[in-house]
Amino acid sequence: MSLLSDKEIRKLSKEQNMIENFEEHTTGGVSYGLSSYGYDSRLQPKLLVFKQFHETIIDPKNFDPNCYEELKGDTFIIPPHGFALGYTFEKFKVPKDVLVICLGKSTYARCGLIVNVTPLEPGWEGYVTLEFSNTTPLPIKIYANEGICQFLFFKGNEQCETTYDQRKGKYMNQKDITLPFVIK
Repeated sequence: MSLLSDKEIRKLSKEQNMIENFEEHTTGGVSYGLSSYGYDSRLQPKLLVFKQFHETIIDPKNFDPNCYEELKGDTFIIPPHGFALGYTFEKFKVPKDVLVICLGKSTYARCGLIVNVTPLEPGWEGYVTLEFSNTTPLPIKIYANEGICQFLFFKGNEQCETTYDQRKGKYMNQKDITLPFVIK
């Protein structure tokens, strides 16, 4: 398995539409776009933040969407020890021999913000739902339309036997923030 370089990421984005809304590297604000061995994605101007419920249990098998408050704008505040969901400005179409891992950007990590995304499997396509955790006792401000996380692209030694789209994965073709659900 090898890590894709900027040249390979650019090529796959142009030839196979691996990243829609692709940008070369930008500076000013929190940087985004192509990096040496990855791609820094931007945050859409929409966020779902947990409301303050005292008697609600979060159940992934029976998730209550009323637990979230929807916010729109250029900036967002994630409350102390709070949790929020957002999604990428870029749409991804993962080639059948590539696995994508997401990491937080150091600018936000140094403020106490953890960005979590499960791997984008071969054959997965859509906008990526991003999970944010504020690990601090203070509010954290984040910015839409600027860099929020970095994706790393790993090319497999061979194509996998079954891709995410062939398995009909439940989070395929996300167009917005996608809440948890279980197929019954």
